[in-house]
Amino acid sequence: MSDWPPVMGLPLWAWLFVLPSLFGIICLIAGSRLEKTLKPFWRFLDILYLASGVISACFMVGILLLIVAQMIARWTSFALPGTTEFAGYAMAATSFFALCHALTRGAHIRVSIILNASQFLKRWLDVFAVFGAAIIATYFARYAIKANIFSEMLNDRTQGQDQIPEWIVTLLSLPSRGVSEWGDAIANSSSKLVYTPIWIPQLTMSIGTVLLAIALWDSLYRMLVTGVNPIKPETVE
Repeated sequence: MSDWPPVMGLPLWAWLFVLPSLFGIICLIAGSRLEKTLKPFWRFLDILYLASGVISACFMVGILLLIVAQMIARWTSFALPGTTEFAGYAMAATSFFALCHALTRGAHIRVSIILNASQFLKRWLDVFAVFGAAIIATYFARYAIKANIFSEMLNDRTQGQDQIPEWIVTLLSLPSRGVSEWGDAIANSSSKLVYTPIWIPQLTMSIGTVLLAIALWDSLYRMLVTGVNPIKPETVE
């Protein structure tokens, strides 16, 4: 982990793996005594997961609208370049924004045949599985963000026909600039079309994987505090 830079005096891997694991140990030791303290955070996170699911659904509707627009454009012999690429971006956004919401609703595939052996085995295998998944998701999220940074550094652009107004690129890049630079950046942007920077559609991957990692750590803490797995499998009647 030589490429994990220090942040506020600690290497990044310590912030992402060690500290969350230590908090999990605190949850295990304190148990239900932490439940009242954590409930407000759990309510906020539940709203966040629901919002992520709503955003995913909006992108899914966007795919439908793009397909319909493409069909109408073909029927009317009207050029509408870039719709295929934009539909692909929307599909990626749909998938990644849905990850945390699907997890909390029990929509992910889980193999539970071994969990039925005993209640003790069920609890600790659940803890081990969620902890391992949280580690993997955190690792994935870190490198998804790193891919975003490299794409922006290399000014990597789409190979398709999709173009977006320059002011959208400027607007989305504002968080990476100092607040004092925002005024000049917005003033110097224009409405001319530019080929889509790859880091923009990659943002949905980064956000979705970060939310998935948060959801998995959150599920682990809830299990250790309450003794009950909050991930309930969906039943089909």
